[in-house]
Amino acid sequence: MGGVGGEQELSADNVRGIVLALISSGFIGGSFIIKKKGLRRAAAASGIGAGVGGHSYLLEPLWWVGMITMIVGEIANFVAYAFAPAVLVTPLGALSIIVSAVLAHFILKERLQSLGVLGCVMCITGSMVIVIHAPQEQEIASVKEIWKLATQPSFLLYVALVIVMVSVLMFHFSPLWGQSNVLIYTAICSLMGSLSVMSVKALGTSLKLTFEGTNQLVYPETWFFVLVVATCVLTQMNYLNKALDTFNTAIVSPIYYVMFTTLTILASIIMFKDWSGQSLGSITSEICGLIVVLSGTILLHVTKDYERIPQSKIGIYAPLSPSLTTRLTGELVDHVEDGRTSDEEKVLRRQEMF
Repeated sequence: MGGVGGEQELSADNVRGIVLALISSGFIGGSFIIKKKGLRRAAAASGIGAGVGGHSYLLEPLWWVGMITMIVGEIANFVAYAFAPAVLVTPLGALSIIVSAVLAHFILKERLQSLGVLGCVMCITGSMVIVIHAPQEQEIASVKEIWKLATQPSFLLYVALVIVMVSVLMFHFSPLWGQSNVLIYTAICSLMGSLSVMSVKALGTSLKLTFEGTNQLVYPETWFFVLVVATCVLTQMNYLNKALDTFNTAIVSPIYYVMFTTLTILASIIMFKDWSGQSLGSITSEICGLIVVLSGTILLHVTKDYERIPQSKIGIYAPLSPSLTTRLTGELVDHVEDGRTSDEEKVLRRQEMF
């Protein structure tokens, strides 16, 4: 376990989780480009873009190729949680943004600026630090063990706090300030997202054990986790759509990613005790790696969307400072190459971000 500078040897399960997370990022990042080309092709053929109510993309084969690619990526991500801790898998999701940015540069001719390249390097560097110092996956032999972890007092307290905060945000703050403050919708998505990932990990582990010969489908706890996943994902999608319809996508995306990643790692640390037995040096390195990944993500989004703003409007939009997690308040920015791009971005985000 121990090593120089607190480094740990990666277990076989961690390696599988990392590989699956990387595959997931590649497929999801590539799906964004494929679906965007499909949306453009469908809009050119029908004259009605998806962002203004058109659904001609449903008849476009290229869009479906992108959709299938995304589903494969999401399945790989789902399985990754069965092998590796969330503190390792979740931050690696940022690599899909790099794949998307690089492919967009070469395929969609959306120029990747110097600061964007720096953001990519930061994401890769931070991810490598996290991988090197990642905790070992806990050995679990039954869904009953996961249920015991989920019902420990510390995690029940976290769940109770999430439920209370989400309820207050949904029923009090959302009607009053949901249309003017991006943090309300994104906070709801991120809080529910942290619970959905814990349930996804529990469900994924149950299925993994079932495929290995120990049937976990006979336990009611497995089906309870299925119910929690469905509830949380539907809530996330609902409020993410509201956020994307109301605020600038360039602000919503990084804010959502930061909040979701941070809360998911916090939930995993509480429930699965990911940092138990790790040295202070390893924990510090993981935190630093996470901060670098989050900062690189913000930089990528900021530079990408800054380039889309016409020079005549820079004075209007320059003061906006996106904070990574859900893409703050602000009006939708027109893209330089055509008026449909912002609408396309919104449609793609709805399909890809939960």
